[in-house]
Amino acid sequence: MQAQQARTRIMRRVIVGLVAAVAVGSIGAAVAFAVGSSMSKPQLSPSGMTGDGVTVNEVTLASGAQGASPDATPAPTEAATTPTPKTTEKAAEPTDIHIYVDYLSAGASEFEKANARQLAGWIKDGAVTVTYHPVALLTASSNGTKYSLRAASAAACVVTYSPDQFFDYNHELLTDQPAIDSDGRTDVQLADLAVAVGVQDAKKVRSCIEGQDFTGWAKDATARALEGPLPGSKDLKLNNEALIVVSGQAYVGALNDPAEFSQFVLTTASDEYYGSADPTPTPTPPVSPAPSETPTSEAPAS
Repeated sequence: MQAQQARTRIMRRVIVGLVAAVAVGSIGAAVAFAVGSSMSKPQLSPSGMTGDGVTVNEVTLASGAQGASPDATPAPTEAATTPTPKTTEKAAEPTDIHIYVDYLSAGASEFEKANARQLAGWIKDGAVTVTYHPVALLTASSNGTKYSLRAASAAACVVTYSPDQFFDYNHELLTDQPAIDSDGRTDVQLADLAVAVGVQDAKKVRSCIEGQDFTGWAKDATARALEGPLPGSKDLKLNNEALIVVSGQAYVGALNDPAEFSQFVLTTASDEYYGSADPTPTPTPPVSPAPSETPTSEAPAS
């Protein structure tokens, strides 16, 4: 009986050890699979962007519903002061405008509300090229929901699958903006807003937004902007969540004053135009020789 009990205890220990080994092995395999899957999953990047920005070529009538009317076209005109040297005629190129927006930034919201209609008019006239750059500087200011990062990713989803609706989606994100230090919109609400502005492939856009497909890209794009130089500039870096760059120069005026911004764009466009014109020397007319003096004949005295 003692020998039988000893064998039973030994068998019980062997079985417990085998079960424990199998359990540990299963957990290790599951962890290895999860880590391997996350490491092998490629980071997705949006399409339709250049330099982490989307250039707006077309706008709808609804896009410029708010903001000032475009009272001036930002291109040099005949009324501008003409430089002294004659210049060869050349076509004025559209003024290059880059707008960096964090969708939780009050400054970015102010600028959009004040200048949306003005920008829409300039784009339609072909006077400017406007490129929006979604960034995520205020990711930590939304109660842990990372709204800035998710909103930038959502904007990239719209660019990728329905680029013609980006201007309207960007406008709605900025003008109907959640308060800072709030939770912000959920991914479902961000997708609902995209559907509301009329995206073309609603199913793909919704899947992209709710899956947070481009959050990795948004984080990296923000890091690249902080490092600089920004596209179109020599040494500018992203230094705030609402930065506007016009022909390589940072706008430092009031974000909610469309007249001041318009003047800045006009001045920058004029400086760029005349600064790059090739001067043509004015030919100097030859000096005509002075007529020779001829003596006047006196009439003979009568």
